Amino acid sequence: MAVSTGDRFEIAFFDVERIKSEQGDYFVVEFGATKVDPRTFVERESYSTLVRPSDPTHIDSLGDRYNGRIWAGHNMRKFDRHRIRELFVEINRLAPKPKGIIDSLQLLKHRFKNRTDNMKLKTLAKYFGLGKQTHRSLDDVRMNIEVLKCCGAALLLEPSLPDSSWIFTKTEDFLEPHDISISHISVTHEPSGFGSQKIQILHRNVALKLFCEDLKICSTISTIVSDYGRQRRSFKVDPSQSLCEILDTCNHHAHELFLHSSSSSEWQPVVIREKSTNSPTLRLRQVFSLCLTCSINEDNYLNTL
Repeated sequence: MAVSTGDRFEIAFFDVERIKSEQGDYFVVEFGATKVDPRTFVERESYSTLVRPSDPTHIDSLGDRYNGRIWAGHNMRKFDRHRIRELFVEINRLAPKPKGIIDSLQLLKHRFKNRTDNMKLKTLAKYFGLGKQTHRSLDDVRMNIEVLKCCGAALLLEPSLPDSSWIFTKTEDFLEPHDISISHISVTHEPSGFGSQKIQILHRNVALKLFCEDLKICSTISTIVSDYGRQRRSFKVDPSQSLCEILDTCNHHAHELFLHSSSSSEWQPVVIREKSTNSPTLRLRQVFSLCLTCSINEDNYLNTL
């Protein structure tokens, strides 16, 4: 039966299971797939089959079923799609090709990092209370879909929470300037709601939280109200030399990442040096305390939580 062009926009989630022989060779023993509506994620069709290593010819029917569709899976780019191609090469058939690939492993490494120890499917499933991974193809496919739904919901809700810093499981205590190694400072993009991103400052690959005592305020405190009804105070302080070095490093890395983004905003440095005296000042935005969580917002100021 011919497949309509519209149906080709369904997302086909795959999973391939292998076993290792006594000789050390790997064989595909099971294949599972679920087609979902790309707009609603509602399951439309599921399929699974055991694969006999000595005679995998019955997988020939998969060619028309999944050729030209969007393929999705956990580690799809580096594992599953290559195993499917190898199966078809083994039976001398033309392997199906995807019209696009969604690799949930790579996607979540970029968008959901720092919340779990790793991005393995079983780890994410445990994090969301979805049960244990069975390593049966169709079960793993459905678990993959549920993990993505949970991750999507978490990322959607986080920006609306008054203080979402507790969400990140891989965090350290607040560090003072003398505890920070400048060579271990890095930056990355973090989701900031509805498709936008913010620049996150990291120290040893976890979110940097910076604590400074006895900062001298050198300007009048002004109060603004955020979109969520929270009061923020904006003021300038005189930073120490060690704090300036840390923030200059953060600014350098963040600015480089900013230049590679598509933002049209004007970059404003964190540490401002007066032209006449070259003395540095630091603008802070404070919500509840004078403890700094190092993330740079759209205006390129250090947020304080």
